[in-house]
Amino acid sequence: MKSGGDPLVGEICPTEAWRILSAESDARLIDVRTRAEWGFVGVPDAGEIGHQTLFIEWARYPDMSIDPDFAARVSEELGHGMVGPLLFICRSGARSMQAAHAVVAHFAEQGESVTCLNVSEGFEGDLDAKGHRGGHNGWKARGLAWRQS
Repeated sequence: MKSGGDPLVGEICPTEAWRILSAESDARLIDVRTRAEWGFVGVPDAGEIGHQTLFIEWARYPDMSIDPDFAARVSEELGHGMVGPLLFICRSGARSMQAAHAVVAHFAEQGESVTCLNVSEGFEGDLDAKGHRGGHNGWKARGLAWRQS
């Protein structure tokens, strides 16, 4: 985290997220999906480039209620010290954008700024012509490392 400056929430595609994680050892990937999604769909695996994904639910399954302590949990997981950009990912990019904004606001309230980037296509991506996810775009469809958890 750094002090001063305007907070930023940007959007990047999954391949750009991988590039950032590969280039910046202090970047962090935060998967905000539910435990059920992690278990049934799989998770991003950036271990080969020296990163461990943080798994912090934005919304709790099954009612999908937003965790009011989400941003504080992110802060706690990050610990103290400098970190590079925070990359947020969910299924398709919607929840992760909300989560990124919540984290920016949380740090702004403390007088700090952090760069948050939303992985716009998410882990599974958009629906294809047959109404399925995972083949059209997204982390998995782009051929980035992932594993079943």
